[in-house]
Amino acid sequence: LFERVKQRLHLNAEGRAFLAEARALLANAARLEELGRNLASGATGSLAIGYVEGAVHAGLIAAMLKDFRHARPDFHLQLRSLRTAAQFDDLRQRVLDLGFVYSPAPEGDPDLESMLVRREPLVLAIPEGDPLAGIADIQPGQLDGRVWITVVRQPGDTNRAQFLAACAESGFMPDIAYETNDPLTSLGLVSAGLGLATVQESLRSAAPPGVIFRDLPWFKRSVSIHLAWRRNDRRTVIGDLRKAVGQ
Repeated sequence: LFERVKQRLHLNAEGRAFLAEARALLANAARLEELGRNLASGATGSLAIGYVEGAVHAGLIAAMLKDFRHARPDFHLQLRSLRTAAQFDDLRQRVLDLGFVYSPAPEGDPDLESMLVRREPLVLAIPEGDPLAGIADIQPGQLDGRVWITVVRQPGDTNRAQFLAACAESGFMPDIAYETNDPLTSLGLVSAGLGLATVQESLRSAAPPGVIFRDLPWFKRSVSIHLAWRRNDRRTVIGDLRKAVGQ
C-alpha cells in the first residue's frame, strides 16, 4: 500500500484505492449511526396505517396526517382501507402498525390494545321534498314503514341486523328497499328521493344537494371509531401518534 520515495513514504495506487474505500466506509458508518438514532427517536422510518371509511368522514385521518407530516417530514406513511377484522389480523401479522376500526380490540386479546377516539350519533337523511323535511322533532312513529336505504359492507355484515334491532327498540320498523356499500351512495339515493337513511353526523357537510338532516336524540345507534395497535409496540412514534389522535 506504500512506496518509498527519497526517504519518504507515500501511498501507492493500491493504497490510494484502499484509502478511498476506507473513507467511504467511515462515512457510511456515520450515516448508519445517525439513521439508528433517528429510528430510535421516531424521526424517520415508515408506518402502515389501516382505516375504515368512518374515520375519513370524521376527519381523523386528515388531522392526523397534517400534524404528523409537520412533526416528522422524513417519515413515509402507507394508508390502507380495510375492514375492521382484516385490520386486526394485519396488526397481529405486523403488516399494519396502527388501525382506525369500528370496534375495540377483542376483550382479553393478548396481542392488541385499542382506545375510543370518536363517537358520533346517527342523523336522519331526508329527501328535500319529503313531508318529514318540514318537521323539526321527528318521532319514531313517523318513520314506521318508510322506505329505507341502509349500508351493507360485505356478505354476512351484522350492520343490517343491528340497525333493525335499534329501530325496533325505538318503536318503528323501516322498509329496507335499498342496500349500498357506503353511506355516500346512500345519500345519493336519498337525494334522488328514493328513501330515508341514517348516516354519521360528520357526513352532513358531504351530502349532495336535496338532502335535509334531522337529529334523532332517541335513536340509540351511533358510529364509534377506535384506534388499535400491538400491545408490545413500544416505539416512540406509535406512542406519539396515540397521544395525538386521543387529544
